[in-house]
Amino acid sequence: MLKVDRIARILDHVSKEGSADVHVLTELLGVSGATVRRDLQTLHEQGLLHRTRGGAVTGTFNLELPLRHRAGRQQAEKRRIALAAARLVPDGAVVGMTGGTTVTEIARALADRSGITVVTNAVNIAADLIARSEIRLVVVGGNARTASYELVGPAAERMLAQYNLDIAFIGVDGLTASEGCTTHDEMEAHTDRAFLRSSARSVVVADSTKIGRVTFAEICPLTDIDDLVTDDSLDEAREQAIVECGVRVLRA
Repeated sequence: MLKVDRIARILDHVSKEGSADVHVLTELLGVSGATVRRDLQTLHEQGLLHRTRGGAVTGTFNLELPLRHRAGRQQAEKRRIALAAARLVPDGAVVGMTGGTTVTEIARALADRSGITVVTNAVNIAADLIARSEIRLVVVGGNARTASYELVGPAAERMLAQYNLDIAFIGVDGLTASEGCTTHDEMEAHTDRAFLRSSARSVVVADSTKIGRVTFAEICPLTDIDDLVTDDSLDEAREQAIVECGVRVLRA
């Protein structure tokens, strides 16, 4: 297993369990205890977890993993969600895109389209699309968030207020019928709301592991959302509660 894959598995495990024991991780990863300890020390130095005697803990409620460590999680589901979401984009549309791994997959699914305009605050999405001459690309400026590669804040919100979007794809960290759409960062939530205000149609894209979860900052109630595109593992009771809020649910 490559180091980048080990790191992602360790972060995923610690994020879900709240802590991890070296012996558990050696069995999970199929590597030596020495290798696990080196990986834990690397993550400790990066501030992504706290090293303890014999293991590690998050030390943070609802740990936000950096984008580079989230990219491989639920990858097949995210690609199916992205393909289904991309089919919602009509020819000639102006498309808003926040950051996040699932929205990034939508950008890749749209990369061969012509005649559409993409408005995004995610620098990684902009980098993917900038060489696509048949797509008009508008990059929203602001303060850079290293965890998500997004540009956020008042400057981004003022710029978004000048545009009229046909459809906006919003990535979230959590979604419930009672608490709505949530994310880890308050400033990011404000910028996401600016995308919603500027868009005629608002589509949240989230794999089923994020549904039923609540994170720090509210983006919006579900009544502000038109569609949710998710995967086929969504619990039926949760789906029904979301539908009762007036949201159309599309399974991919």
